[in-house]
Amino acid sequence: MNELNQACEAFRALLEEQLARIEHMDSTKVDFSSKPVVTIGIIDGDGIGSIIMAHAVKVLETLLADEIAGGSIVLKRIEGLTIENRMALGQSVPADVLAEIKTCDVLLKGPTTTPMGGKMESANVTLRRELDLYANCRPVSIPEKNIDWMFFRENTEGEYVLGSRGVELPGMAVDFKVTTDAGTRRIARAAFEYARNNGKTRVSIVTKANIMKKTDGKFTAIAHEVARDYPGIEVDDWYIDIMTANLVNEAIRDQFQVVLLPNLYGDIITDEAAQIQGGVGTAGSANIGDRFAMFEAIHGSAPRLIEQGLGDYANPASILKATAMLLRHICRTDAAQRLEQALDGCKLTVDVGASTGAEFAEAVLQAL
Repeated sequence: MNELNQACEAFRALLEEQLARIEHMDSTKVDFSSKPVVTIGIIDGDGIGSIIMAHAVKVLETLLADEIAGGSIVLKRIEGLTIENRMALGQSVPADVLAEIKTCDVLLKGPTTTPMGGKMESANVTLRRELDLYANCRPVSIPEKNIDWMFFRENTEGEYVLGSRGVELPGMAVDFKVTTDAGTRRIARAAFEYARNNGKTRVSIVTKANIMKKTDGKFTAIAHEVARDYPGIEVDDWYIDIMTANLVNEAIRDQFQVVLLPNLYGDIITDEAAQIQGGVGTAGSANIGDRFAMFEAIHGSAPRLIEQGLGDYANPASILKATAMLLRHICRTDAAQRLEQALDGCKLTVDVGASTGAEFAEAVLQAL
């Protein structure tokens, strides 16, 4: 009984914390079109992170050379987000590193390793929470198959917000899933705004609301409330299991345009979508909030490549696509288009024993 009481008290504390989080959501947006100085934080991360990030930095330095020289763009190197430092301090994002990150406007970040087990949460989860990066945006495009998908994954709630803080009783463990009205409404609006601003006519809401009736049920209901403000956009609902199958169903998958999902489902299905595109090494990712934004590859730190001495064959395509998304976010549209065209036109593929990541990056730089 004492253990049960302790678990109930722990749960109460978590609920109070989440209610406080809702109260402190800040919707003040940054206008990058008129911001005199934009600071881009550069974070290598772990494993192959420093390798692929070196290529991305060269691309930024090439595309933004004049602005960097003139001081309107600052590339700020941020150290200390390595797995070794985080493990030594027992912090997913060390306090001094987080303070440095908050001096930046946007981040370009390499992959970071999350230890299996234990209580240390993912650095990404911490950063998404601390910077309130509520929208994870992942585009997938395969023109020859008429596929042009944009996924809007809620990024700060669901199973992830409390994923390392469940409770245990003898013979039982319980984790928690959080869905709030405010959190759902803002990610839904982000998806519908994107659809309207980019000529899209369909938004697909993906949940498991037939089973998770409180959390996913709320997500679905609020998304439909938001949809009423966008009368020209068709809205449909799918369960996550059948949507996973639909992405490989060539008869219907080209009908999807904008896909709106809670956190965990979005994490899983965007990896599937990236694999359909050509692998997780081919997709970039944006984590967008109203004040901060973080851009990264969607893949991990690839420790096996490092262990096998094959780090030179890490594919930088994903981080370079994220770099293009960053440039668009800070209103450097021309630079973003140049990079996108260079990536689309690059015929070289990274292949162990054949062409390296550096050779791929050099081909992109030559195209620029």
